[in-house]
Amino acid sequence: MTPTRRTLLGAALGGTAAALGLPATAHAASWQLKWSPSASADGLRAFETIEDDRADSHTAGGPHIRATGDTWRFDMHTVDRDTSTDRQRQEVTGLRTGSGFLRWTEGQTWRVTYQMYLPSSLKATTSFTHIMQMKQPGNGTSPLVVQSLRRVNGAQTIELKLPIDDILVGRTDLAPLHDSWTDVDIQVKVGDGSAGSVRWILKKGSTTLIDVSRSGVDTFLADRLRPKWGIYRSLGDTSGSLRNCHMLLRNMRGYQLV
Repeated sequence: MTPTRRTLLGAALGGTAAALGLPATAHAASWQLKWSPSASADGLRAFETIEDDRADSHTAGGPHIRATGDTWRFDMHTVDRDTSTDRQRQEVTGLRTGSGFLRWTEGQTWRVTYQMYLPSSLKATTSFTHIMQMKQPGNGTSPLVVQSLRRVNGAQTIELKLPIDDILVGRTDLAPLHDSWTDVDIQVKVGDGSAGSVRWILKKGSTTLIDVSRSGVDTFLADRLRPKWGIYRSLGDTSGSLRNCHMLLRNMRGYQLV
């Protein structure tokens, strides 16, 4: 199945319940804001868990994840190591609110929007460099959705992929994103087997860099789906692209289609 701009998710900001494949209701389905943290006020309390130098590999360089002004900053140094020493990880997980954290469960449709700043020092690699994932919580579970920086025939790209079934949702050049703020919009219908859908939009100002969708896909394993943000990369890169680098996020929002 090829990517399509119109899927079960309907139009960019919503659609009728019938168009979304949801049960008929007395009102049209719409995006309801459920999560809108402030970096300056909430800090790292905006997230469910923090994975900052889990192996204590570079305590002198910490904290690697912190709130600064109106942004969340993720620092990665070439000496940093995760508990699996062939890779690096500085990530946060989940959407925390004043009453706990949001649970994305089977049959629900969710959306996250935010702005990200990728400096030119954060390069695409021949092995994996993920900057956003969606997974079932728990050790050893496979990611279901990944936003990654990947070298393709030597070129730097950013892509969205569904690793369980090795489905590429979309890919575009990374160069226009470097050293500037990019708007990210990811929409997911949580569904098992072929019941899921995804949409991925990147914009720079008024310019849409990519807007792709895929329906009939697997976005659920068990329990729930949980977003993660940060830098998670393999040390197996063969292009010489690993540098000390960072990533900034701001204006993070979470919506549910109800």
